[in-house]
Amino acid sequence: MPGVVIVGAQWGDEGKGKATDVLGSRVDYVVKFNGGNNAGHTVVIGDQKFALHLLPSGILTPDVTPVIGNGVVVDISVLFTEIDALIERGVDPSKLLISNAAHVIAPYARTLDNVTERFLGARKIGTTGRGIGPAYADKINRLGIRMGDLFDEQLLRDKIEGALEQKNHLLVKVYNRRAISVDEVADELLQYRDRLEPMVTDTSLVLNQALDRGETVLFEGGQATMLDVDHGTYPFVTSSSATAGGASTGSGVGPTRIDSVIGIVKAYTTRVGEGPMPTELFDEYGEHLAKVGHEYGTTTGRPRRCGWYDAVIARYAARINGLTDLVLTKLDVLTGLKEIPVCVAYDVDGVRYEELPQDQAAFAAATPVYEYLPGWDEDISAAREFSDLPQTAQDYVLALEKISNCRISAIGVGPGRDEIIVNHDLLHARGE
Repeated sequence: MPGVVIVGAQWGDEGKGKATDVLGSRVDYVVKFNGGNNAGHTVVIGDQKFALHLLPSGILTPDVTPVIGNGVVVDISVLFTEIDALIERGVDPSKLLISNAAHVIAPYARTLDNVTERFLGARKIGTTGRGIGPAYADKINRLGIRMGDLFDEQLLRDKIEGALEQKNHLLVKVYNRRAISVDEVADELLQYRDRLEPMVTDTSLVLNQALDRGETVLFEGGQATMLDVDHGTYPFVTSSSATAGGASTGSGVGPTRIDSVIGIVKAYTTRVGEGPMPTELFDEYGEHLAKVGHEYGTTTGRPRRCGWYDAVIARYAARINGLTDLVLTKLDVLTGLKEIPVCVAYDVDGVRYEELPQDQAAFAAATPVYEYLPGWDEDISAAREFSDLPQTAQDYVLALEKISNCRISAIGVGPGRDEIIVNHDLLHARGE
């Protein structure tokens, strides 16, 4: 059985949680391999809506083992707030496993995230203020605290003391904030130790052994391709590897064990936070997409910036991730539009770009080159076969497939768990 990666093919919020949940009953493990509680998934099951921020969406499927991999940074208080909320709603989270090498978001990381963003002023990145960036910076600077450290109190205190020697100078002398003590950080983290102990393990070993047994492992990316720290719209990116390569580094499972890579893409484009977005709309169409698509961040509640489908971005995501399939979500949001523009290229100072400009200034100056496709008025939410869609909706999907350089294997036609058309099985083995 395959190892399957799911990644966002735009700037996030594409509907990865729904795609993961649709596959959930057919997989054995669902692994979150990057990010922290800055990445939200909304999953609709019947008349219930679940907003997940840190937990893998596979936690909602009883037979699945959900895993938080080593590439994730964990705010432990948020983790247990989410777990307790699920328990109250009748969800059993007892199968959750957490990598002993996953890094912990310490209280000072949240403080530094907020004061640094305010200090940047007009140059702010647009972070969620949850300490994710500073936690990853500590990881790279070798000042981080890992989940396994919580079970050796002296080691934990030594690590906190080492980190605070630097950070208190910043807080007090640069940002005019109070110093943070070792005891207050240690006390906050240690209160969760007993509850964490059954969950924390060598998840790399667990996952590789599962693949050895022929079980199916689904790797679920947080954020998306255009927010990847290496391949996104830097510096307006997240702090982790949100592309398919991050599935290996963030889980400890080698790339030769990955059989397929599924990209999730909306039938239009959205973005939260700062940074360039060539197809962004500032008119009534942008308002229409936001209203009909309920475009507000799962984690932040911030309104999402909306624009037309950007095939330049989609082609880039297909190439960077090695996509085998696309899942097109929210096609129903376009219902009622007489004409739908699709960005097929960029114009930068009179030069046409078919591929994504790697020059930051050129991308910021990019003007979309549109082709226009006819829309449809029919309600498509009951469609379960591709042939059930109006002809113009079929033509729209086929056009996106062609200009995105990747087959569209599934199409979301509504927010519900079953409101999806599957053209090709998403759990195919390599080469199928």
